[in-house]
Amino acid sequence: MTIYNLGSINTDIVYSVPHIPAPGETLASTGRATFIGGKGANMSVAIARAGSRASHIGALGLDGDWALQRLMEYGVDNRHIVQIETESAQAIIMVDPHGENAIVLHPGANGEIPQTALQTALSEAETGDWFVTQNETNLQRTGAALAKKMGLKVAYAAAPFSAERVQAVLEYLDFLILNVVEAQQLTEATGKAPDALGVRDVIVTLGADGADWFGPDGKQHFDAIPVTPIDTTGAGDTFTGYLLAGLDQGMPMAQAINLATKAGALMVTRKGTADVIPDLSEVRAFNG
Repeated sequence: MTIYNLGSINTDIVYSVPHIPAPGETLASTGRATFIGGKGANMSVAIARAGSRASHIGALGLDGDWALQRLMEYGVDNRHIVQIETESAQAIIMVDPHGENAIVLHPGANGEIPQTALQTALSEAETGDWFVTQNETNLQRTGAALAKKMGLKVAYAAAPFSAERVQAVLEYLDFLILNVVEAQQLTEATGKAPDALGVRDVIVTLGADGADWFGPDGKQHFDAIPVTPIDTTGAGDTFTGYLLAGLDQGMPMAQAINLATKAGALMVTRKGTADVIPDLSEVRAFNG
């Protein structure tokens, strides 16, 4: 089967810093590196490295040839990524010695994905395929509604968080993933707890405390794998990509969560984004 991912593609410029700067503070970096990233690209690479077929739907500027090539090298179907006359998205990421980060995002082409690219991609989809999107592009509601109508399973990663955007797609979702702060904000906005949203499977990630799955049989908790983090950037996207790949391959939810937990734990021990997402053999061999 195929996982169609309507998602962002960024040039991630990562600065190592002694600490996250305070307002008004000028701070010299101790290192600099450039990666391909964006929540969408990260998830597509994670899906591919987990052994599933990732078809990415997105947009780049005319400066994006390198990103197209790199995604193809990483096993992502890039036929539905269009290049338009604007600049590609950029993220400026600062990472401190404890692995915590601060990010400034310039959306660029991510907010101008043509509807024709979405329609062309989903015209190839089959019942049982997955559609996933995040809150870094346009066309989220349009894509979710079209995918649901076509019989696809629809997933949404609610970051960067907007309660309004989550509520706009909620009726189409089979799967929703969000972190604990986002879950609290959504509960405040809707008056509903995660298990009352009308979505079959809701996962709330808890960072070092693991994750909670709210499914048909109630709430189930999964512990995190203790590691010493180097860089937390992209770890949540790696978790989500591996989880969806596991479900796509027919794993029960609990097994897919355990696989994704290992992938996310391994990811935080590496510095970078999509380029350093572990492959399936590395994840299976990882014991924490």
